Amino acid sequence: MFTYWTLFFVIIAYPATIGKGREQNFIEHLFDNRQATCYNEGMISEEKLKILTESAKYDVSCSSSGSGRKNGGGMGNAAPAGCCHSFTPDGRCISLLKILLSNRCIYSCRYCPNRADVDVPRASATPEEIAELTLDFYKRNYIEGLFLSSAVEKTPDFTMERLLATVKLLRTKYRFHGYIHLKGIPRADAGLVSEAAKYADRMSYNLELPTEASLKLLAPQKSTESLLSPMRQLVKEKAEFKEEHKKGHFLPAGQTTQLIVGASPEPDSRIVRLSEALYQKMGLKRVYYSSYVPVVQDSLLPTLPVGQLREHRLYQADWLLRFYGFTAEEIAPEGENLPLEYDPKCAWALRNPQCFPVEVNTAPLEMLLRVPGIGGRGAYKITEARRYAALDFSDLKRMRIVLKRAKHFITCKGKYLGAKDERTVKGLLALGARQDEARQLSLFDEPERWGSGGALALQGAGVLGGEGVLGGEGEGRALSPAVQLLGTRETALAALTGEL
Repeated sequence: MFTYWTLFFVIIAYPATIGKGREQNFIEHLFDNRQATCYNEGMISEEKLKILTESAKYDVSCSSSGSGRKNGGGMGNAAPAGCCHSFTPDGRCISLLKILLSNRCIYSCRYCPNRADVDVPRASATPEEIAELTLDFYKRNYIEGLFLSSAVEKTPDFTMERLLATVKLLRTKYRFHGYIHLKGIPRADAGLVSEAAKYADRMSYNLELPTEASLKLLAPQKSTESLLSPMRQLVKEKAEFKEEHKKGHFLPAGQTTQLIVGASPEPDSRIVRLSEALYQKMGLKRVYYSSYVPVVQDSLLPTLPVGQLREHRLYQADWLLRFYGFTAEEIAPEGENLPLEYDPKCAWALRNPQCFPVEVNTAPLEMLLRVPGIGGRGAYKITEARRYAALDFSDLKRMRIVLKRAKHFITCKGKYLGAKDERTVKGLLALGARQDEARQLSLFDEPERWGSGGALALQGAGVLGGEGVLGGEGEGRALSPAVQLLGTRETALAALTGEL
């Protein structure tokens, strides 16, 4: 029999494993063989569920960790180690039921696939349908929580009332204690927002674009103030709730937001500075970044996708802000994008050669955290181990320090094993980053030479193009015979270090 789980697998999990054409044929085959449009009387229809889950897939801020809500005699538990997660290859979490209450929208955000002037299938569910669907999936152990959002249907207050009714129904009538992430509606009544925060584990207002000018151009019905105002309200009310020691819960997992990367022309430095301000002033748990994908055509938007590498670099910069003591000014100079050829920590180290190399046996913890290749755990291991004996490179290797990056910025007992000049260091770091992005080959892949990936690394080192040693003058020039011979990693490294 066709079950809820079958549909959940079709809509969310199955598309990650097959091509788009086969996915569509598979879904059509399942629905063509169905005569009824509902599973049971009063339950949400198959077509409606398909539309509402498909419309919700572009919101990436669905991590469920951090909630302290415990089971009080009902169903579900969001406390132990957050909720269980399963991730598709494109990074989306599939352990939460990720769905819209409605995709009928009165707004015209240019980047949104559900905007008012786009001809797409429309549907709306009732609070009872979403609540029953969540409970049914949870009882079958398909999900551990709910990620609920909605387009702005009719008015912001009308939409927020229905979202509130849904989560209130789950918590009170069905006694569901699992994780609930609720998306707030800009310009909704403050009382509705405050009441919803008592039932949700986490709420989020997506800023989407980093400047007011971009919002006015691409999302004219929104403003920065309409998004920041409810966020400030929730921060204030949560602090008051904590001070007064009230019973119950008030956003135990805090707030998050999302920024679209590449839909507007702002550089990464602007995005990183905005994220830093949100962490400091709003106390956000996370800022999520979503690389722009042209799901709708518009003359105000780029025609090509931004790619996931820029998004990845922003997440790395975000990690440095939150856990490594970096500031936005250190990570991304004003008006610049993060370099794609290596990670932000490497970029900072290359911009500050006066700080390196550092001696691992004497450097403070704060400085060890700034060394490329040494993470938080690695820095802690070093500070503990060196209390008993002086460390050398073999000790660091046993600690799983990434020496292919770290060796260019550290000494052990005064010994230095890194490259001698900055250009070579840049090339080796870029080459290492390329190899970190290696993928499993398929039986159907055409044999590829190392040259294309190696060319990028060599260009990053200044070996190709311009005044390059091997490439000659002119940007974009074909590889010289010496570079064409590079077929292995060893010969590539020899070229970069000057041994070839």
